[in-house]
Amino acid sequence: MSDRNARIVYSTGSGSICPKCGWPARDCKCSSQFAKDQPVPPRIVAKLRIEKAGRGGKTVTVVYDLPNNHAFLKDLATELKRACGAGGAVVEHSIEIQGDMRDRIRTVLARKGWTIKG
Repeated sequence: MSDRNARIVYSTGSGSICPKCGWPARDCKCSSQFAKDQPVPPRIVAKLRIEKAGRGGKTVTVVYDLPNNHAFLKDLATELKRACGAGGAVVEHSIEIQGDMRDRIRTVLARKGWTIKG
């Protein structure tokens, strides 16, 4: 075997490794996932839409353009799921509730004093 084809296959050198996820710093996936939470503004405008794409024809109500605050989104999702009697999830700065629940979600958010569009 010649040295011309020799290359490093594995190295124990740490280099610039992300301490959270263990990936190289240039390929780090956690920096976008663990972004700092934004403070919740006093005036919130929530937007509603219905989606079916990519869900096998099932309808989902999406509440989007919400503040990027994980605890806030999680609490709101729990409250909306309970009020609608349906399942749902927090997905990338928005909340998805199963089914066409726009009317129920509007009443819950209006009770909170929020502006609702859509």
